[in-house]
Amino acid sequence: MNTKRRIDFTIEENYDGKKVLEYLKNKAKASSRLITKLKHDPEGIMLNGVHTRTIDLLKTGDVLSITLPADDEEVTSAVEPLPYPLKVFYEDEDLLIVEKPAGLPLHPSHNHQGDTLANAVAYHLEKQGKSSVFRSIGRLDRGTSGIVICGLNKFVTGVLNGKIYKEYMAVCDGIYEGEGIIDRPIYRPDPIKTYRTVDERGETAITEWKALSNHNGKTLLRIHLITGRTHQIRVHFSSLGTPLIGDTMYGTPRDDISRQALHCCYCKFIHPVTKEIIEIESPLPEDIAQFVK
Repeated sequence: MNTKRRIDFTIEENYDGKKVLEYLKNKAKASSRLITKLKHDPEGIMLNGVHTRTIDLLKTGDVLSITLPADDEEVTSAVEPLPYPLKVFYEDEDLLIVEKPAGLPLHPSHNHQGDTLANAVAYHLEKQGKSSVFRSIGRLDRGTSGIVICGLNKFVTGVLNGKIYKEYMAVCDGIYEGEGIIDRPIYRPDPIKTYRTVDERGETAITEWKALSNHNGKTLLRIHLITGRTHQIRVHFSSLGTPLIGDTMYGTPRDDISRQALHCCYCKFIHPVTKEIIEIESPLPEDIAQFVK
């Protein structure tokens, strides 16, 4: 099972004389909720190896440490491991970055128990003697393939939430040239259903796109989301009369592809612990690539 994760921070000169709390919130980017939890653990927040309070002052060169609680008590109610051949792009003590195949749901739901990416990740970690609550940073629809970033503890998950740059590739039924922005609000007409539509009553939704090539009346697009609404790419291109190929909810079913032609192909972010720049690329799957050859 998981052991506690300790993360050390060496105090820089510009935090000399500042409070521990200020460093944790402003520099380490730890959430208030996590800091509160750490304060109640004797080893939660330590300064040069000794328990410290959040009001204590720092000196240049000090080593401030946080010891994150293990997930063990939460994992008891977590998903069952599923033997599944995961493609792993990156893995360390804090992060697991994998490729989600099309058709594999992200999380367990009423209709999917035991056959999700969460189950596959649980199996992957179990083989290494590890465990973790499944924390995907961002989400992909069941029919969408591509890069999924999983935080292996609460600290990195909180820091990276909303801080990851992603790009997608898609094939739509229609011709686009150059690049552009779609700025159309997205609305959920029925709170029980996942279906969305463009409607002035909806939330702001902005999609940047660049046309890469045209093939037989179709366009291969590179896409970046300014906002992250549910089904945003699918809804936006469908609203312009150019739905994604294979999209059964917003377009037309096809015999030559069993899902929407949408793939998360790229991500970039700064690792919350090591501070290195992480860049991951994932090639276009064959079932989508067939339309742009």
